[in-house]
Amino acid sequence: MNEVVRLEANEEERLAALRRYKILDAEPEKEFDEIVTLVRSIFNISHAAINLIGSDRQWSMATASERIVPRRSCARSEAFCDYTIRGEDAMMVDDATQDPRFAQNRFVTGPVGIRSYLGVPLSTPDGYKIGALCVFGTEPRRFTEADKEVLSNLAKVVMSQFELRLTVRTDGLTGVLTRRAFLARLDLVVAENSNAPNTLVLVDLDHFKSINDQFGHPAGDIVLTRVASVMWDQARKSDSVGRLGGEEFGILLQGASLSQGQEMMSRLQAQISELSISEINGGTVTISAGVAERYQGEMCRSWIERADSALYAAKRGGRNRIVAATTVESS
Repeated sequence: MNEVVRLEANEEERLAALRRYKILDAEPEKEFDEIVTLVRSIFNISHAAINLIGSDRQWSMATASERIVPRRSCARSEAFCDYTIRGEDAMMVDDATQDPRFAQNRFVTGPVGIRSYLGVPLSTPDGYKIGALCVFGTEPRRFTEADKEVLSNLAKVVMSQFELRLTVRTDGLTGVLTRRAFLARLDLVVAENSNAPNTLVLVDLDHFKSINDQFGHPAGDIVLTRVASVMWDQARKSDSVGRLGGEEFGILLQGASLSQGQEMMSRLQAQISELSISEINGGTVTISAGVAERYQGEMCRSWIERADSALYAAKRGGRNRIVAATTVESS
């Protein structure tokens, strides 16, 4: 049994580390499905899972099972893996019906019927435990030290994939999506061709070159980071924010109409203009933006070009303004 420790002291930092990977509630991904399928095969057991622990719930990012597990999410208080991340080592449960922590747990007493469990924390490079790789079965089982070592090594593979995913999809400076990842999101929306409205916003920081020239690139980097943070905070769960290059950003507002996109950008514009950034002597920054709602059947290239034309019109019109693509087309 692993030693249980308190998480309260660094819980906010742990949750921040989890958010950094942008994997909570993400769509299923082939790489992680293949890992848990392999893990289940290695251990010849009924279930294997990659479980992430949020503030009040456990969410299964990937599962492999001999039968359908009824819930993909459960309360953190009833999750075996919450106990796992509170320890420094693997947690092994030979027979959950005999363990006072789990004997009355509904996953033990109910249809899932967990009896044996082995879990290893998923630890970030800076030491935060964001979840666990685990296997569990419906029969009592005594796991060995060799089992623990094998699962620990596989947990490192999972974390390596998380890090790789972060590197490929996340801009190293601002933490938002890379250009490649953002364009991939647009491609998915176009491929779905839903009747629901979708709006694209292209954003430029006004006169950013003068900031770099006057205060230096490190200060410019801080400005980019602060602005990106405001964008991310304003975005809804269904939205995507990406850095498209230099001081240009993209925001995908799924399920939002043109007017809703303009309203969101007005709020964002106001919040950014209120930033006081000490690295540029308490100065402020402004943004210009082009907003385009996708037409039914419109291809990605045309959608981007219309938003870009609107952005160009905003800059040509004096900057620090928002222009809708329909305005550009009618002019």
